[in-house]
Amino acid sequence: MIRAQQAGFSLIEVMMAMIVLAFGILGAMSAFQWSDGGLRQSAMGTRALALAESRLEAKRATPWEALLTDDLDGDGRMEIVMHDDGRPPDAQAGDGLYTATIEREGISLRWTVQPDRPGPLQAWGSAVITARARYQTGQGRWHDVTVGTLRANPRYLGLR
Repeated sequence: MIRAQQAGFSLIEVMMAMIVLAFGILGAMSAFQWSDGGLRQSAMGTRALALAESRLEAKRATPWEALLTDDLDGDGRMEIVMHDDGRPPDAQAGDGLYTATIEREGISLRWTVQPDRPGPLQAWGSAVITARARYQTGQGRWHDVTVGTLRANPRYLGLR
């Protein structure tokens, strides 16, 4: 004897439900992959900003007489002495820009000191200090983070 009404799902209904579920899972996986790439990019941007700001803060904290030198590892020895001589990383000799560059964790950090007037360090009234961190994203595009400050010579008494 066969009943007139049978409870349950047909094979077609079950297969359609599995197809819809598979598309939903694929969509969720691609969303997770997309968000993971965004998180990596923002982490790299945060690291680049931290490197640039820490270099700027180190330049603010150093005595004026040591403005053109850098102790990168905190051991008391100066690893970098900045010159305006046109040799890398300085772009052009005599342009008034003192430049240094390091590469760290996939980030290129370049900082410059630009005096307000030519002459020796003691004759400067102030200097503009900028730090630029440059990094590449997963899509191959380059991003720059630039910070800057103006630092005054504490012993400057004006033009004489």
